[in-house]
Amino acid sequence: MAEDVIESGGGGHPPPLELVGVSKSFGGVAALRDVSFTLESGEIHGLVGENGAGKSTLMKIIAGVHTEFDGIMKIDGREVRLASARDALHNSIGMVHQELSVVPDLSVAENVFLGSQPVTAAGTIDWRRMNREAKKLIASLGLDIDPTTRMGSLPVGLQQLVELSRVLFSGARIIILDEPTSALSPPEVARLFGVLRKLRAEGHSLIFISHFLDDVIDISDRITVFRNGRKVATERVADLDKHKVIGYMIGRHSAELHMGEATELKSDDKKPIVLDVENASDGSVLESFSLSLRAGEITGVYGFMGCGQIELARMLFGKLPVWKGALKLDGRPVRFPSTAAARRAGIAYLPENRRMMLFRSEPVYKNVSIAILDRINRFWLKPDKERAITDAHIKDLQIRPPLNSALLGSLSGGNQQKVALAKWLTHLPKVLILSEPTRGMDVGAKEDVIRILKSLRDRGVAILVLSTEPETILTLADRVTVMKKGKVAREFAGRHLEKSDLLAAA
Repeated sequence: MAEDVIESGGGGHPPPLELVGVSKSFGGVAALRDVSFTLESGEIHGLVGENGAGKSTLMKIIAGVHTEFDGIMKIDGREVRLASARDALHNSIGMVHQELSVVPDLSVAENVFLGSQPVTAAGTIDWRRMNREAKKLIASLGLDIDPTTRMGSLPVGLQQLVELSRVLFSGARIIILDEPTSALSPPEVARLFGVLRKLRAEGHSLIFISHFLDDVIDISDRITVFRNGRKVATERVADLDKHKVIGYMIGRHSAELHMGEATELKSDDKKPIVLDVENASDGSVLESFSLSLRAGEITGVYGFMGCGQIELARMLFGKLPVWKGALKLDGRPVRFPSTAAARRAGIAYLPENRRMMLFRSEPVYKNVSIAILDRINRFWLKPDKERAITDAHIKDLQIRPPLNSALLGSLSGGNQQKVALAKWLTHLPKVLILSEPTRGMDVGAKEDVIRILKSLRDRGVAILVLSTEPETILTLADRVTVMKKGKVAREFAGRHLEKSDLLAAA
């Protein structure tokens, strides 16, 4: 695939950052394969690719988190081997993470100078100097914030800019921003972009990582695309558009088309609506979100990390309150003040993190029966009945090894997911909610889980599958809703749907 790569900057000066032939493996699995990457002075360089494409691994090498790798890394033309994240800071490399590392109960100034507060001759913190210098630094970003303000009282967008000011205070000339717009409103994005353009004009070099392609195209000078651990393209933004970037990401211009690239949605509007979400908000992430789950149908909700999927699942399962809007179950308004109330109403939820709901040090049969102990053991334990129920699920779901006494922690991830499913299937739920149901599984385990979910659909269960992996959605869903920053971005039903459609909508 042709690449349009800019060489070193003018005047013969070496670029601030250069990587040549970098490869990195984990347990024999290649995460990066012979990657070369150049960041120019006074450039905003966008980095895109699907989950697992290699972006995060490369950034962790640059930021000094992964210290062992093959290949060469150069800063200002000088070959380096960073020993730690602190070593990266000493080499003028700073990173603003997606999950902010601010301390909400400290002041803005304390966050800016965290770990490096100025002191007086007596050895105490020089509060006056710290507040004065913090205000000056923040003002250099075009912000007017009282440095004594409690950090946690600021909107997320301002907290992010304060963290950026802390990175600048450390002396960083190379700044990595990981998904910086995922939790920001449009005005906050515009303010952030204004700050980034100012930093670029001052000669800073920035790497901008995001799944939001519109944002990457808007702010970047060049974009590098990763796929399957390889760099597949670096081009100037002037030569790109969103569809071309998506084509690079999914290999549309190559022979690398796989299962899960497209599907025919078999939605049926005649099927009864079991659970209706009407203009619901959680007061934080979700905003006027609507969704209908139908009996005997799998609804997929696709979106990038931080789009609001987790909040949606928790709201439907009684973990988060419905701040505005309404939920209707079988046409009747409902409120779930707790997860117990949601379970009694026939809602089942399997979170992405299986460890949240399973006991790895206990046998399989105890993990399966725990959700129904109040129904089968009203006055005393009946382990024989628990084992019999579990044995039926082991046979039906093909759990391996087929031993109800096996410790859960000894099972593979795929079989643990089957046990998690079995926990909810003794009494068939009306609504089954699953977050990333096949993540981290081998092909055989994925096929088993897909078979199980389609079987439950055919038995009339309304299923909601939430995933950041387009292949999962395309493999399972009968209809699809795309989420973007807590809102419905687009809905697809009764039509041909391709992976590129999902990426474009998100």
